[in-house]
Amino acid sequence: MPRMDTTPEPDGGFDDLLRANKRYALSAPRGFDGIAHEGVLILTCMDSRIEPLEMFGLRVGEAKILRTAGSRLTQAALAGMVMGVHKLHVKRILVVPHTKCAAASMTEEEMRTAITEVSGVDVGDFEFGVDPDQLDRLREDVDTVRSHPLVGPYATVGGFLYDVDTGLVSHEC
Repeated sequence: MPRMDTTPEPDGGFDDLLRANKRYALSAPRGFDGIAHEGVLILTCMDSRIEPLEMFGLRVGEAKILRTAGSRLTQAALAGMVMGVHKLHVKRILVVPHTKCAAASMTEEEMRTAITEVSGVDVGDFEFGVDPDQLDRLREDVDTVRSHPLVGPYATVGGFLYDVDTGLVSHEC
């Protein structure tokens, strides 16, 4: 569906987005209870090419969605998984990074250097959670979730890779 009237505000404001929200509110889903009715939680990347519900044939209300840079397991994502499992009927957790991901394109040091060069601000030892060995990091994150005492015994956890060129997902671990 083509987007209407989403020209960015010249001053960096949000009026264009608030106008779009008023249109959305006319048909926004309502009456949901907040439970993952298919028992699914998906941790994926913040990349805008990814439509996590659609990629697995799910609809609003059927899954919980968590997004981080590079689909990395963070403390906040882990907390969301624990809550999902114990309060929101989550029984299956999918960790889904994707091909051509910026978070898998360089090392931490390279990312720090790149952001310092662009911003002109020294990022110091800021951790971005990037790693060019994407599949190894996926396996580590999945192992961490599987072995967590508040998640692993209660949910099936899998690691997958989404191909942004084909739309296909492969089961990696």
